[in-house]
Amino acid sequence: MDGLKVFWTQTAKRQRDHIFEYWNNKNKSKSYSTKLNLAIRERIQLLKKQPEFGKKIYFKNIRAVSMRHYSIIYKINQLNIIIIGFWDNRQDSEKLLNFLRNA
Repeated sequence: MDGLKVFWTQTAKRQRDHIFEYWNNKNKSKSYSTKLNLAIRERIQLLKKQPEFGKKIYFKNIRAVSMRHYSIIYKINQLNIIIIGFWDNRQDSEKLLNFLRNA
């Protein structure tokens, strides 16, 4: 499974960008967002090498890899890793369950 390509769904991109925007506005700087983006890239590189690294979630072969306050939620097929969500772990767990049911 080495060399898998990574794709972000529009929903996942929107979630990630919303989090970046929040921190940019709160901190009046892109510094934290830049660090977070670097951490995301590092985690994705790990997933490309070890796609099953993330913990299985009980919905439709979905996995999640945690990054402190955030999780990358993804699916794997034979050729790709599809990131379906970028989740703030501090959100209501019911909201996450609803998201996963509709993923």
